[in-house]
Amino acid sequence: MVTQSGLPQVSIEELLGDEAELLLHSQAKVPQKLLHLPSADGVSRLFACSDRSPQVLRSIQQLYGAGRLAHTGYLSILPVDQGIEHSAAHSFSPNPSYFDSEAIIELAVEAGCSAVASTLGVLGSVARRWAHRIPFLVKLNHNQLLTAPNNHEQILFASVDQAWNMGAVAVGATIYFGSDDCNRELQQVSALFEQAHQRGLATVLWCYLRNPLFKQADADYHLAADLTGQANHLGVTIGADIIKQKLPENNGGYRAVEKALGEAYGMTDERVYSELSSDNPIDLCRYQVLNCFAGRIGLINSGGAAGRNDLHDALRTAVINKRAGGCGLIMGRKAFQRPLAEGVDLIQRVQNIYLDSAIAVA
Repeated sequence: MVTQSGLPQVSIEELLGDEAELLLHSQAKVPQKLLHLPSADGVSRLFACSDRSPQVLRSIQQLYGAGRLAHTGYLSILPVDQGIEHSAAHSFSPNPSYFDSEAIIELAVEAGCSAVASTLGVLGSVARRWAHRIPFLVKLNHNQLLTAPNNHEQILFASVDQAWNMGAVAVGATIYFGSDDCNRELQQVSALFEQAHQRGLATVLWCYLRNPLFKQADADYHLAADLTGQANHLGVTIGADIIKQKLPENNGGYRAVEKALGEAYGMTDERVYSELSSDNPIDLCRYQVLNCFAGRIGLINSGGAAGRNDLHDALRTAVINKRAGGCGLIMGRKAFQRPLAEGVDLIQRVQNIYLDSAIAVA
């Protein structure tokens, strides 16, 4: 059966196929009793004892109190910064209506998102019309793909004050852990997050890995649970209120990089692989949650690039994130690179995973 939007209407069990039993019913190695799980009172329960000011608590609560997932402890964020990160041509040519900045906001509102994350220019161009209707999350740093050869250095495009002046609730920034520019980015973003908290804004970290050694012939260890977990731990250490991370697909990144280097790399522990994780995707993601101060800081996983199996991939990621103890999904290209009705339907199908009490934390 196909819905009016054009997306197939199938149960989550049918969609997950052979993985359904594993993803919907397996238990995790790390017991949930060790975690702080998402809940309606999460901001009061987890942040009220922190150093966040009342203004920051209010901003965090605005994120968790908006859209279809309001007051559930979960988030559904639409990120559209790809016009800079991946070029406007590459991002918006599949659906040219999104060259118009207002169309981005309208998609987020129509879908009932918790927030819309985008650039200073996109959000600023329509702030007076929309900033009071949906929480704005301003991305402060980006790369730019006109330097030849291309590089991925994150540079500032906006300031905390500019975000605050347009009525934003939160700011976001990227750090590429493992990159040549990592130390500068780490220090810069730490200072930005301090400024944001002084202004009463919440902070979201795009907590990514980037290093040629992380990609080996056998696997892409940019998606390793052990390396992304440590990146998460660094991210929460500099004051991120929410961590955005790619869904892990493998493990053993430390060992792989050490082998490629031919010398010692970093520090890990065998119990990470034997007791704290397994090949189960839920265990891999739970290790990411564990590194976010055991869930005190919420983990949202990325929706990833658009492809041929967007519905399956998006709902699979949502199931894994929720059952691992994460707090939501941040999905952009899968939604805005298709007609509006399909984009809204896809986002709301993801939200329904978090609203479904039958899909419980493992």
